[in-house]
Amino acid sequence: AGPMPKHVAFIMDGNRRYAQKRHVERQEGHMQGFDKLAETLRWCLNLDIREVTVYAFSIENFKRSKEEVDGLMKLAKEKFLRLLDEQENLEKHGVCIRVLGDLTLLPEDLQRLIAKAVVATRAHNRCFLNVCFAYTSRHEIANAVKEMAWGVEQGLIKSSDVSEALLNECLYTSSSPNPDLLIRTSGEVRLSDFLLWQTSHSCLVFQSILWPEYSFWNLCEAILKYQQNYRSLQKAQEMHREVQAVHQLEADRSCVAEQLQHRGNGKPMDARARQTALLSYAESREERVQRFLGALQQKRDTFFEHLNSTTVVA
Repeated sequence: AGPMPKHVAFIMDGNRRYAQKRHVERQEGHMQGFDKLAETLRWCLNLDIREVTVYAFSIENFKRSKEEVDGLMKLAKEKFLRLLDEQENLEKHGVCIRVLGDLTLLPEDLQRLIAKAVVATRAHNRCFLNVCFAYTSRHEIANAVKEMAWGVEQGLIKSSDVSEALLNECLYTSSSPNPDLLIRTSGEVRLSDFLLWQTSHSCLVFQSILWPEYSFWNLCEAILKYQQNYRSLQKAQEMHREVQAVHQLEADRSCVAEQLQHRGNGKPMDARARQTALLSYAESREERVQRFLGALQQKRDTFFEHLNSTTVVA
């Protein structure tokens, strides 16, 4: 029916309702949800979907009962320990694991396990699993703004370099293309603060099935909806790229005009000289931005490497 999505995001909703439906403990519902994720990742790999992003734990989930939060942290620890035991298999399939969110909100032992999984797999590039943990989109966007402010304070970029495109590069998801398809299970029809920025031109599919009961055919149904809407999605993305380019050009022209005004030699510049000045400014801006993004990536890598260098208590 059309091209396959390359990147699919999941809001894995319905674990607690599944537990209630089956008359089992909530923790059992969450365990079944983790098992379903592993199965769904195999389906995606077989369909040549090379990138998957999952909403594993929202910052809002910390408001749940201490018993449930502690249970989820224990379960996450068990799963990351299992991942570390599967390093040979992850390397064989080229799986890169990224964990996106404010990890400082998590228990230190879990932070260290996450760091070890991230560092151990970061050179892999055949398929990617992005786990959003201690994450909300608003927190991510606020953090991106703080990173740009840090760049200005450090003298790496100018305030005039701040743009929509630069903010995009400061998000936790900067290493990934935006999702082609976002799927939410359990019948809820909201995004719950998940990838709000990244899914503005994605296909959104809401399915009534509870996450632990998700099937291969549910996934195929969602993919078919993406394929049916593929052309309109591509057109919207292209229009957005064009508008973004126009906005950047206008911002560069404004900065060049301000520079020329400050020089104030009183002589108007011809069109060729103005174009040369514009190209020179755009080149210097891009150099500043790349230098800043390099420093930002180094800061993030250092965070994981420091955690990775400490001892994990199993």
